[in-house]
Amino acid sequence: MNFGPVSSRTTIQDGVYQQLRQALMNGQFDPAQSLTIAGLAETFGTSNMPVREALRRLAAENALEIAANGSARVPIVTVARLDDLCRARIAVEALATELGAPLLTEADLEILEKIVAEQRAIGRQENIYTLIGKNQQFHFTIYRASGSDVLNQLIETLWLRFGPYMRMLSTHVAPLIRAGESEPSGRHATIVEALRQKDFARARDEVIADIRATQDVLRALCPK
Repeated sequence: MNFGPVSSRTTIQDGVYQQLRQALMNGQFDPAQSLTIAGLAETFGTSNMPVREALRRLAAENALEIAANGSARVPIVTVARLDDLCRARIAVEALATELGAPLLTEADLEILEKIVAEQRAIGRQENIYTLIGKNQQFHFTIYRASGSDVLNQLIETLWLRFGPYMRMLSTHVAPLIRAGESEPSGRHATIVEALRQKDFARARDEVIADIRATQDVLRALCPK
């Protein structure tokens, strides 16, 4: 984990929480992996208290499960949970796309095109977690254009809970990208094309197709 030290008294608790939250969202922890307060405190260079508080906040968001001894565990992956998350993601992300797509500026579209190019370059360099971060940046550029704080908060929470599945996906996809057998940007170029043509219904449908394609891959990878 590439965590940085957190030392400011006023930001220490939030700093630990934000770094852990992003790492979970990016799939940097294995499903069912245990996280101990002492181990994380040593990694962050803090006392136990801010780590304990961060774990408690993440458990409240259903991103972690807390054991009786205070340690935390990344949730296991199941097909049923995957399907439930994807169903919810499709509902809120399709709506955020419907609302956000017509409000994207030329500067936004240029950002999206740049991200696609960066994803393709990163894919050749084999940096899978940077690639995942670019995927998040791409989608939230569209969703935040909706201006809906409620939708964006819901989507962030769903992506956070999707973290263990992103870990599985990255492990599966990384060698395929290296071999040139998988497109690093997914369906993003097609989404940008629809946005450029102002075909907002198609852009929404492509976002849905993007989620469903990921779901199909993950269903085959989930333990039976």
